[in-house]
Amino acid sequence: MTTSTENPPEESGSSRRAWLREHSELGVSLMLLALGVLVLTDALTMDVEIAQRGPIGPKTVPIAVGIGLLVVAVLLAIDVLRGGRGEAEGGEDIDLSEPADWRTVLLLAGVFLGAAVLIEPLGFPIAGALLFWGAAYALGSRHLDRDPLIAAGLSLITYVVFNNLLGVPLPGGPLMGVL
Repeated sequence: MTTSTENPPEESGSSRRAWLREHSELGVSLMLLALGVLVLTDALTMDVEIAQRGPIGPKTVPIAVGIGLLVVAVLLAIDVLRGGRGEAEGGEDIDLSEPADWRTVLLLAGVFLGAAVLIEPLGFPIAGALLFWGAAYALGSRHLDRDPLIAAGLSLITYVVFNNLLGVPLPGGPLMGVL
């Protein structure tokens, strides 16, 4: 009878899964690495007019963010491979044994998608009000008399601050002449 130092195929697969489970934070590190490469690639291939260039141009912040993402990805991978672990969900008030609330997730996704589709034809004040109201409803608020008014107010304030005070043009839609 011969003894082998290698694990049987079943044990090898389960030990590989156990190692991956223990080092699951490497997935976050890989995601940060991919995101950093994407941001840097986008920033470095950005077309910039010579007249727009200066010591700090439109490429500066994306390059800094991309480099930061790469550095954090490498540092996280090193920490995980050295045995570092993320803290458990001790500070969160959630029950991890409960399933996800997919109804809320899908409602929020629909509200965001609807706002993205409606922002051009209706303008930001109306699409934003629908976004704020829909998000409040999806997250559980059932004050049908109060929520639309708060949503409209938030949307108008946001529009005025961005469009008039900060100079960031937002589509006004049919209310363009009024606001």
